[in-house]
Amino acid sequence: MHPNEELIQKFYTAFQNKDGQTMVSLYHPEVEFHDPAFGHLKGKEAGAMWLMLLERSQNLTIRFSNIKADDTKGSANWEADYNFSKTGRTIHNRINANFTFKDGKILTHKDHFSMWKWLGMAMGPVGYFLGWWPALGNKVRKEAVTGLQLYMKRKRM
Repeated sequence: MHPNEELIQKFYTAFQNKDGQTMVSLYHPEVEFHDPAFGHLKGKEAGAMWLMLLERSQNLTIRFSNIKADDTKGSANWEADYNFSKTGRTIHNRINANFTFKDGKILTHKDHFSMWKWLGMAMGPVGYFLGWWPALGNKVRKEAVTGLQLYMKRKRM
């Protein structure tokens, strides 16, 4: 197995074990993360996001597969099952992740999933009918980033 495949596997195994500190330790200090829910996060924000999500998660189950990597880039598929804290609704999210590496760490991490499907699961009929509307996705992103900033302030990060 390529060392960067092992790095990705270690990241998702830590996620399964709710070990946020290990996840953060696998990120390069200059890491850049992107997904539809949080948008673009850099450095400490990216690591803090995982710590916050793990701290707040209820009934979180993670599965991962199809890890591939070489010296410069990698990818994996992962799935998350959990209850969305604001509505209590069950989420089953399927994510495709892409990575780049530097100095034996993850430098970029981009998660791709359908925001429309996620909004439908999280918000029910309103999410299904309005999930395509960019303003709803922007509202969710703004709330996610605001929550992350408050979390980081509270934890003195």
